Amino acid sequence: MIRLTVFLVVIGIGLAVLIVNNDSSRILGLQSDDFVRVVYLLPIALMLSAGIWARRSSIGETMRQMMIWLVIILALVTVYLYRQEALGVGNRLLAGLVPGRAVVVTTSEGGQEIILHKLLNGHFEADVAVNGKTIEMLVDTGASMVALSHEDAERIGIDLSRLSYSMTVMTANGRGRAAPVTLDQVAIGPIVRNNVAASVAEDGRLDQSLLGMSFLETLGSLQMQTDELRMRD
Repeated sequence: MIRLTVFLVVIGIGLAVLIVNNDSSRILGLQSDDFVRVVYLLPIALMLSAGIWARRSSIGETMRQMMIWLVIILALVTVYLYRQEALGVGNRLLAGLVPGRAVVVTTSEGGQEIILHKLLNGHFEADVAVNGKTIEMLVDTGASMVALSHEDAERIGIDLSRLSYSMTVMTANGRGRAAPVTLDQVAIGPIVRNNVAASVAEDGRLDQSLLGMSFLETLGSLQMQTDELRMRD
């Protein structure tokens, strides 16, 4: 029983390494395919050795041990073959539980698509990387450009003292002024855009930054469903 527990732990660690290092070409000095062979050949070897260890036992006990290892082998092979689907389900579950978490899926054409889930307030929010810093932004097709709140602009390193608030904008807090800026980079998941036109709202005029059309119009497609928003590069 102790041997079985030890072997299961070793095999479980090997499976975890496979899943975590799914995109790596080498694992522990071995090619990924070679590491996979080691993981699924090990239970086979153990199954055969179990018969040797149990040769003093009854035939029924030997068969029971062999069936246990056969089930282990089938379970490992199944988990490895469907690891991508399992990761996809896990990501979508996290996206539904964690606001702003984007799910990246591969389309039938081989491209990448981002899925956002609607929040309880009816809006779509996303964690967007702006000039290397992550900002929680509201996806707003009604905004002509990416709009940063005064606080978020300061957070990503924009020099607020040099801004010229020459634009008149309408916000949830009423009419206000905003300063035009150009963002070096805006990214959500694998979708990255450089030199994106944006604006910085005056202090107190914008409660949350907006992912507007200066970014959204560059997408290949933008589909809004009942509770999902899909972005395709």
